[in-house]
Amino acid sequence: MEYYFSKTVDGEFDEVIIKVKEGLKKEGFGILTEIDVKKALKEKLDVEFKKYRILGACNPPLAYKALLSEDKIGTMLPCNVVVQELSSGVVEVAAVDPVASMLAVENPNLSEVAMQVREKLKKVVEEL
Repeated sequence: MEYYFSKTVDGEFDEVIIKVKEGLKKEGFGILTEIDVKKALKEKLDVEFKKYRILGACNPPLAYKALLSEDKIGTMLPCNVVVQELSSGVVEVAAVDPVASMLAVENPNLSEVAMQVREKLKKVVEEL
């Protein structure tokens, strides 16, 4: 089982970031964290890296349901969405598959929430 789903799109990196954020918002997600990996690696290691951003997305009602079902599930939150530039004008967007990441947690209530989150994240990626 794949642990993510992805789509490659034509476009400028910053424009794709905006579209991803808009899609996430439309599906009820907010961005809790945003990590600019290129910038962080330059600052910490003085190395060059491609444009690569990690968006920590959270859908509050579904996160709340998940936390009520399994209090340690916070170790797997938020849901990460990666946006990376493969080449000039070609960008890949990948999102974690929460169902795959929850396989280790044997809790049927949590599985239902993970399925809901999966469908919302898949919709965001597919509609790019």
